Amino acid sequence: MPTPQSRRERPAKPALTREGIIDTAVALMEEEGLQRVTMRRLAQALDTGPASLYVYLANTGELHAAILDRLLGRVDLGAGGADASWRARLDAVLAGYEEVLFAHPALARSALVARPSGENYLALLEALLALLAEGGVPGLQAAWGVDILLQASTATAAEHSSRREDSAARQDWDRLRRAVVEASPDTHPHVRERAGDLVSGTPAERRRWRVDALLNSILVTRPDTFRTADPA
Repeated sequence: MPTPQSRRERPAKPALTREGIIDTAVALMEEEGLQRVTMRRLAQALDTGPASLYVYLANTGELHAAILDRLLGRVDLGAGGADASWRARLDAVLAGYEEVLFAHPALARSALVARPSGENYLALLEALLALLAEGGVPGLQAAWGVDILLQASTATAAEHSSRREDSAARQDWDRLRRAVVEASPDTHPHVRERAGDLVSGTPAERRRWRVDALLNSILVTRPDTFRTADPA
């Protein structure tokens, strides 16, 4: 039977810090998955009580946003090479963002609603805004454009990472492909005509097209056209 140890003889626990809490949360996520990263499980890993964590993080949503922000530090904001066009470099940054989310399917889904606000997220925004400015995108269009570019990349990463986790994803895709190819030309003539196109293209090809299509729209669509006048 082990000899009881006095609390006074135990080594002092390191002081809690927000950075240390997030470090532990990231390690837990990579080992056990995001669904296991709750305030209670995190407190257990840190040998403290859940109430102690609420001093640093308001809730699990803020915790997951902080984890996302930490992982955004892995995105190469200089991707694409200095000699590439601003469009190619912007696409490369978004591809890196998607890759980070793709590596963590639960985090990709959480990112659809998470609102990171840390330094890494700000650095990502800065890099994207700088590239849009280089491309001559007006300020308001660039600001609104960044939002929709990140939304599209987040949704794509969530979709594809979820498919990778789902053992039935291949069967679902095959079922969709058959439905499109075998659609009746009488009731769904356009679907039947474009069947091959609907299921064509690699994920990278579709991403590059999506980014370019969004950029073309962002460049020419003025947000002030849709803004309502402030009430008097």
